[in-house]
Amino acid sequence: MTETQAREEICRVGRSLFDRGYVHATAGNISVRLDDGFLITPTDACLGFLDPARLARLDTQGTQTGGDRASKTITLHTRIYAAARRFDAGTACVIHTHSTHCVALTLNAPGDELLPALTPYFVMKVGHVPLIPYHRPGAPEAAELVAQTIERHGAAGTPIRAVMLERLGPNVWHETPAAAMAVLEELEETAKLHLLTEPAKIEPLSNEQIDELRRTFGARW
Repeated sequence: MTETQAREEICRVGRSLFDRGYVHATAGNISVRLDDGFLITPTDACLGFLDPARLARLDTQGTQTGGDRASKTITLHTRIYAAARRFDAGTACVIHTHSTHCVALTLNAPGDELLPALTPYFVMKVGHVPLIPYHRPGAPEAAELVAQTIERHGAAGTPIRAVMLERLGPNVWHETPAAAMAVLEELEETAKLHLLTEPAKIEPLSNEQIDELRRTFGARW
């Protein structure tokens, strides 16, 4: 993907997420890793009305070289790329949103992970979603915890594609903006499903069922 294509795709995905209610107001951000740096949405930008020419451009060291002022979450994004690419070398897009149902789940203290293995597509397309304790937006401590979490899951043989920042929202990553968006959609819809049911009565997929998804589809649960 060229830089021009990446700029267009960031804006297309941002508009799609905004139009369908996955993001609101100026919450959320999208970045793409380039061969010689990064693109990220500007601080306080609405993802539904992005201008490709005004996306923030940074070099490989994270120093801004063009565009509007970069989102304060660029440190978190670069830490995600560095950690995730050890286990998924093609990782080139990170999306962060304040998706309503995901955030709502964190207000009820669900534990170390946001969701159990509720559906086969959640297991296959998203996988484990560790919950990161609350830190203020942009806090370097959160970025460090996320990087450590990615490393820990990868080393255990269950690489992850998402984490959930308590009271803030999910960060998801994949090879392209479209693929990362698909992870986010599946995550948010599973959170919505969970909230529409009675958690105490939900029976997660069994170990045997999850193992079948591993064997058949390569699920990383």
